Amino acid sequence: MFSTDIKQESLNYHSKNKGKLEIAIKVPLNNSNDLGLAYTPGVAEPCKEIKENKLLSFEYTCRSNLIAVVSDGSRVLGLGDIGPEAAMPVMEGKAILFKAFADVDAVPICINTKEPNEIIETIKRLEPTFGGINLEDFSSPKCYDIEDKLIEILDIPVFHDDQHGTAIAALAALIGALRFVKKELRKARIVVNGAGAAGTAIGRILVSAGCENVIMLTSKGILHQDSPNLDRIKQYLASVTNKNGLTGNLVEAANGADVLFGVSKPNLFTPEMIKSMAKDPIVFAMANPVPEISYHDAINAGARVAGTGRSDAPNQVNNASVFPGLFRGALDVRASVINEEMKLAAAFAITSLITDSELREDYIVPNAMDQRLAPSVAAAVAKAAIDTGVARVIVDPELVKKRCLERTEGRNFLN
Repeated sequence: MFSTDIKQESLNYHSKNKGKLEIAIKVPLNNSNDLGLAYTPGVAEPCKEIKENKLLSFEYTCRSNLIAVVSDGSRVLGLGDIGPEAAMPVMEGKAILFKAFADVDAVPICINTKEPNEIIETIKRLEPTFGGINLEDFSSPKCYDIEDKLIEILDIPVFHDDQHGTAIAALAALIGALRFVKKELRKARIVVNGAGAAGTAIGRILVSAGCENVIMLTSKGILHQDSPNLDRIKQYLASVTNKNGLTGNLVEAANGADVLFGVSKPNLFTPEMIKSMAKDPIVFAMANPVPEISYHDAINAGARVAGTGRSDAPNQVNNASVFPGLFRGALDVRASVINEEMKLAAAFAITSLITDSELREDYIVPNAMDQRLAPSVAAAVAKAAIDTGVARVIVDPELVKKRCLERTEGRNFLN
């Protein structure tokens, strides 16, 4: 639980430590022989080998376990466009989660441009250093084009976590909640309020997972095929959701719904909306830091299951449960991309950690600190990469899980 003065505590914490990240060495440097191997003359030997075969950079350097966490600071948390310098604490925080949860080395990189082509070119030039790219806190709709273009031109995984990490976490929580209330994923009527980066990604993964009754809402109301001024992502969603062609607002969409997702603005969900939903309603209010409705208010209004993006209430739906293990699995099999099958595998791996007998109203998704998460997600992602032919190294997924457990053993996770 957070202290009552989280502002001052956080400022003191960051100031005292001068951030949260440092560089550590993993080889001895005690004598001249160590120096000769680490630097000159010995370092020339891997350089010559890599010159002949660039892929050997994954064998002879830290690249095989190194990703870039990249942002332009244009859409940071719920703070908006605060710039690259102000985005740095978030990127740094993301980097320590990668290391703590999955032993993935991550470097925060905040770019001083908001021009998509310049961002793409900058990241392209960084490719020889990294084994993967985690995009973070880019505003929409440019985030779609940046990610798609980088996936096209890079030969390493590119993943916009605000979109797909959130969507994977949302799907995992949904599966758990529906198992608890004994409703079918395919048939459930699911409303997603918010069609930014996270909301549209949730809509897309729900369709990929087989959900047949999804309704999306933008700030202008229910998304349908005749909605005006749609970008290409919303056009796609309009073509595969809302099959009955409903129109109207959030109140009308929520009426009779089984599930209500919020990835929009604080305090938009009212008790009356929840009371109008179907029997045993499920509410995930994921706006951060202030959700569309608090966990306790949602439960008091009649939600059978509720969750938010916050860590101070049950059923946290947060991408921290996703990205460390996902990149661990992708890196271990040297995947060229992170595809839809890998994303779905991650979601099902997360929800499978809770058995039917363990499910409760306040426990439908594992806590982000659960030590089983990253190893299980890594193994599932590695297997999906191998099965879909995007892995360049074949590794037994159970070995991926075992190694991840060993690499994070002893850290302060929940048992």
